Amino acid sequence: MQHLSWKNWIQITLGTLRWALLCLFFHYYAFPREDYRAKFTTYSKIWMQLWQLETLMQGQVAGGYGKDAYLGYSQTLSQTFIPQRRRNSISKLIQKIAYFMIENRQRIWVFALWIAGMAGLFTWKFIQYRREATFKVLGYCVCTAKGAAETLKLNMALILLPVCRNTITWLRSTMLGSIVPFDDNLNFHKIIAGSIAFAILLHAGIHLTCDFPRIIHASRPVFMETIGRGFHYKQPSYVDMILSVEGITGIIMVILMTIAYVLATRWFRRNLVKLPWPLHRLTGFNAFWYAHHLFVVVYVLLVVHSFFLFLRQKWAEKTTWMYLAVPVILYTGERTLSAFRAGHYTVQISKAAIYSGDVLALHMLRPPGFKYKSGMYMFLKCPAISPFEWHPFSITSAPGDDYLSVHIRTAGDWTLEMKRIFSEVCEPPVGNKSGLLRAEYVCGDKTSESRFPKLLIDGPYGAPAQDHTKYDVLLLIGLGIGATPFISILKDMLNHIRLADQEPQHTESPRRRSARRSQGPTNAYFYWVTREQGSFDWFKGVMNEVAEIDHKAVIEMHNYLTSVYEEGDARSALITMVQALHHAKNGVDIVSGTRVRTHFARPNWKKVFSRLSALHSDARIGVFYCGPTLLAKELGALSREYSHERSTRFDFHKENF
Repeated sequence: MQHLSWKNWIQITLGTLRWALLCLFFHYYAFPREDYRAKFTTYSKIWMQLWQLETLMQGQVAGGYGKDAYLGYSQTLSQTFIPQRRRNSISKLIQKIAYFMIENRQRIWVFALWIAGMAGLFTWKFIQYRREATFKVLGYCVCTAKGAAETLKLNMALILLPVCRNTITWLRSTMLGSIVPFDDNLNFHKIIAGSIAFAILLHAGIHLTCDFPRIIHASRPVFMETIGRGFHYKQPSYVDMILSVEGITGIIMVILMTIAYVLATRWFRRNLVKLPWPLHRLTGFNAFWYAHHLFVVVYVLLVVHSFFLFLRQKWAEKTTWMYLAVPVILYTGERTLSAFRAGHYTVQISKAAIYSGDVLALHMLRPPGFKYKSGMYMFLKCPAISPFEWHPFSITSAPGDDYLSVHIRTAGDWTLEMKRIFSEVCEPPVGNKSGLLRAEYVCGDKTSESRFPKLLIDGPYGAPAQDHTKYDVLLLIGLGIGATPFISILKDMLNHIRLADQEPQHTESPRRRSARRSQGPTNAYFYWVTREQGSFDWFKGVMNEVAEIDHKAVIEMHNYLTSVYEEGDARSALITMVQALHHAKNGVDIVSGTRVRTHFARPNWKKVFSRLSALHSDARIGVFYCGPTLLAKELGALSREYSHERSTRFDFHKENF
């Protein structure tokens, strides 16, 4: 335990007196005299966690952030020690439901509308076939199969909308941005894909196992009277129906969609499944990318399939094309626009660097008219690797910069090939130069320009982090390369701080100063958790700029190295001591090589949320996270917990690609 000054002892004494007065209040005023003993015994069971006791005794929070932070934190801490009144299970359940409805109100109405649409279409088609003469032969089998087919048409149309990125990026800036959860577009895409798979199993399975056998074994008079016209008054065999246009197109669609579904799973897309040599190319992003384009064939076959239905002869009753027309036109327009824009946005690379940790940093000359917001991402294509593949990467440059930058970590065959190509172009370190492979393009030097491979970009596209300006305070959390979406936000805030410092304060009116502050968050807390020490080289320049320019502590940087034991552990005591001495003497952290001190192990996220809720009471804090799903669940739960129990509101957002 650290040495306590006389100020700390005074604070501890005052805190103890506060607890005593609180207990006296409960003793005399909170409860009736006749049962105060029993109730006081129950309500006075004030408990304290070990880290809370340590914080209270040290007089600081998370390494020490000043007297104000301690006082604000201790006030919130005193509130948490008072247990809430006992509630029965029904009231707790009602409270949980109310919280769930408030937090997921956007998702709920969209999901409910989707479910209602499918239920309505299924019921309508089911009743329609129940009233037709076909029911005499096929019974409820055809009703169920056709109801599933109607939901299949709807979902085959809807599944294209969440991947219309240009449209979604534009809609984010409209009134719909506050009504529709556009951050969940990929999740909704996956949910629709699951419902399509279920509808296919239901539709095709009932046809093959119920409808077709009933047609074969139906009595000839009944067959001719009810459905004979659809078969040209010739009762078919099972093989005849399988080899018909409707049967062949249906089977081919099922096969193609099965391939696309399997290769889109996490195990195949992330190359987690290791197949033997002839089949090894069936895993990885390439296989997923090309397999997904099989849906072009699927949509063509779906229209053909719908025009050769056995039980429908009138073209107006063949409604599949009506469902698909608008979404297909919209999606085709999106792809055409992206192709045209990619040809227009052929970029020149000004600098390339390969850092430790297999990270390639690219700086590109910004094309004219390329406008974006911090937090957005763009697609990158290298024709030297593949003329078709596009890969998304977060933009790490600020909107005010005259260049575009991305940081690419090797995580697959495409990124591995990118690193290999640029490794051949970049020059190795010589003498006292940096230990990085680096190459820069000097304007007018055609020889240097031709050394870099040709790159095309497409974008920008919207992402959850672009909404950071809607919040009072930001909590940015990145794991490893997941820090990239937030670097642009930090750079943009630094640019605003630099401009504010350069502008004379006496010439700025109070109204203008207030309007400038309301344009974005007042504070940002950036937590970067990584396993490798060399990772801090990726954004060393940004961290040093924060320490040099941000004199008002608008931005707080917290680096965590998980490959070292936590600071309180005896095994890391020597490293901690050397780190503290080096930072005190030179102002530079010996671990990261920057002015931002590095902590060890993982952050205590409960401490982080508790501290921010105390420092920024009644504020809206945007929690933006990029990394594995496991931590996202914990951060989401903490955001809900502290939003319910405190006056501070935490809104959690996870980056999805």
